[in-house]
Amino acid sequence: PLYWTAMANAPFIHLHCHTDYSLLDGACSISKLMTLAERQEMPAIAMTDHGNLFGAIAHYRACADAGIKPILGCEVYVAIGSRYERRGARGLTHASNHLVLHAKNRTGWQNLIKLVSRGYTEGFYYNPRVDKELLRKHSKGLYGLSACLGGVINKCLFREGESKAADEAREYRDRYEPGH
Repeated sequence: PLYWTAMANAPFIHLHCHTDYSLLDGACSISKLMTLAERQEMPAIAMTDHGNLFGAIAHYRACADAGIKPILGCEVYVAIGSRYERRGARGLTHASNHLVLHAKNRTGWQNLIKLVSRGYTEGFYYNPRVDKELLRKHSKGLYGLSACLGGVINKCLFREGESKAADEAREYRDRYEPGH
């Protein structure tokens, strides 16, 4: 009860938000998003478009103009195997899962840029995909969230069971724990 009372008064911060830069998936323009965030008195808001950082500068500037802390991120596509493989896996055509990443500092921002860029140049198969090798190499300065129903933990839970989902969750927790 004490925890709930404290949380009831805490401001809401949207940590997984798509804009119209999420190709074929987002519908909210950054300017309309800022209007809503201001109206709801959000102290910060994340932009986590699918597979790209195309709207990052516009998001950053719009947040600055509105007095809202920008959280720069991306919902990356993680290849089930290697980013170089061009075939489906786990019964999926596109062979990837979602993972939300936020840059917590300049190092994280630089690593996020590297991940997204390499997803396009090395891992493109239906989507710009990264893999666990790249995530291990470029994890510093990033926070990770389990994403949506398209996330690796959810997909493992549905397709491979609780044990595999728990293994994946531990692996991501260990990679993106606070302070890592």
